[in-house]
Amino acid sequence: MEKNQTMVTEFILLGFCLGPRIHLFPFGLFSLFYVLTLLGNGVILGLISLDPRLHTPVYLFLSHLAIADMAYACSMVPQMLVNLLSPAKPISFAGCITQTFLFLSFAHTECLLLVVMSYDWCVAICHPLRYSVIVSWRVGISLVGTSWACGSLLALVHVGLVLRLPYCGPHEINYFFCEILSVLKLACADTKLNQLVIFAASVFVFVGPLCLLLGSYACILAAILRIQSAEGCRKAFSTCASHLCMVGLFFGSAIIMSMAPKSLHPEKQQKNLFLFYSLLNPMMNLLIYSLRNKEVKGALRRALFKESHF
Repeated sequence: MEKNQTMVTEFILLGFCLGPRIHLFPFGLFSLFYVLTLLGNGVILGLISLDPRLHTPVYLFLSHLAIADMAYACSMVPQMLVNLLSPAKPISFAGCITQTFLFLSFAHTECLLLVVMSYDWCVAICHPLRYSVIVSWRVGISLVGTSWACGSLLALVHVGLVLRLPYCGPHEINYFFCEILSVLKLACADTKLNQLVIFAASVFVFVGPLCLLLGSYACILAAILRIQSAEGCRKAFSTCASHLCMVGLFFGSAIIMSMAPKSLHPEKQQKNLFLFYSLLNPMMNLLIYSLRNKEVKGALRRALFKESHF
């Protein structure tokens, strides 16, 4: 046993079970999504940093959501694209653990940032006159810092528990990146503690924030119903509905992947869910939270108009 444990220095990612010619289509499609995610969020970050009108706490939250989306995509999509071109490509043990840590850290942080943004919007609608006092720059920076710290700390706990386990083969991961539950299947020791911590962390990061989000949106809907203007009420409802759809898809897929019994969701279905979670979600965040925002669109127009005069 000890001899075999020291020999496992790399894992093999099996990826998708597709024919050699079929691999080219998803490679092109996923590459397009990946590039659009990076470019779109990069533009948002540039607009927020360059336009003084966007130097407010709400756009601080939006900028950090864009950073989390970009980092989240960069932590696993490149490996997935490489795996599509070279199936069953090995990854070192250190590289695998690093990828697991980065992915968990950015995913957890994104969940917490979505809660912070819902709180910000709730205060802006329910207490507009006190907004600048309740959500000051100091409060905004503290909320963002706490989100990143909690996300990284939880990921560090998971990785620490993964590293304590021995791995003595097999060393094939039936996934397209080092997803933590797939890695745990390769351990030749009891993983009940890992499973328990993953479940507890999922309650803290997914179920708890989802309840807070729904509470915030309930307050927002109650405030919207008191709006006298029919046009204003319609716009607010439209924005709220799009946010709730995005939140439901994001947290729903995350809860299913991390907490639902695996017997109810085969590995192929898990992979499909994860594709949405890793590729479409960052793009949907970009569209719903940024490109539909009136101030962001105004900043983009001003930037384009300024460029056309040079």
